[in-house]
This record gives sequence, C-alpha cells and structure tokens, in this order.
Amino acid sequence: MQKLSRIVTLSLALTLISGCSYFGVYKRDLAQGNLVTPAMADQLHPGMSRQQVIDLMGSPLLEAPFNASQWDYVYRLDEAYGGVEQRRLTLTFNGNRLASVEHHGDFSRPPALISERGIGPSDSPDESPGNLLNVSPSEEE
Repeated sequence: MQKLSRIVTLSLALTLISGCSYFGVYKRDLAQGNLVTPAMADQLHPGMSRQQVIDLMGSPLLEAPFNASQWDYVYRLDEAYGGVEQRRLTLTFNGNRLASVEHHGDFSRPPALISERGIGPSDSPDESPGNLLNVSPSEEE
C-alpha cells in the first residue's frame, strides 16, 4: 500500500511539472509591419508625390511586384492573450502622384501597442531615458 501511494504521488508530481502542466507559458504581444497612426493616415491626400508619402509614412511594407503603382502599409498586432488587430492602407498612384487611399481596419484610434508615453525616448526629466525597447543607456558611455 505504501508503495502504491508513492507511485501515485510521484505520478501526480510529474504531471504537474511536465510540459502540459497547469502553469501557463509566458506570451507577449507581437507587433509587425508599418506602424500607421490615425494622424498619419489623415495627412494623406490625393496629389501627393511618392517622396512626400515616403517622408510622411516611411517605406511601404509591400509594393505590388507587377504593378508599381500600388503600395501597402500593413500593421498587425497579435495580442498575447487576445485577438489579432490588423490595419492596412493601400495607396494607389497615377504616375508619381497619389490617386487614392483605401483604409482596411479600424483607424479611429491609435494602435494598442502605443502607450500613453508615446514612441521613443522621452524628453521629460521625470521619466528615465530609454528607447523603444525601454533600455536605458549605460552610465559608462
């Protein structure tokens, strides 16, 4: 009987600490693509040159391989314990000028990954210096 209770206890302990255990795996939000804010999308208007669009939005994530007149700015946020948020701006050019802008997704609010602090290092003295990864520069440098 004592041997049976040890086997059951050992089996239960191994089950709890195995890969299929009760304890979950750490996950984090995964953002991919071009970060396009509503303010950036609102500044686009027909008649802009390609260079003006690049200055405002950055390089497109996708250029149509057989049609150089279409650029796509795609943003995807795969939330760790939630759903997937996708946004896409499709810009169509006529020659060197922007002809149309198509919105796919919810551009009414900033992406969920942008915190209240914003993107990049802060200029305010009450916040520690850092970058997008929230890494502080070393004191020796």
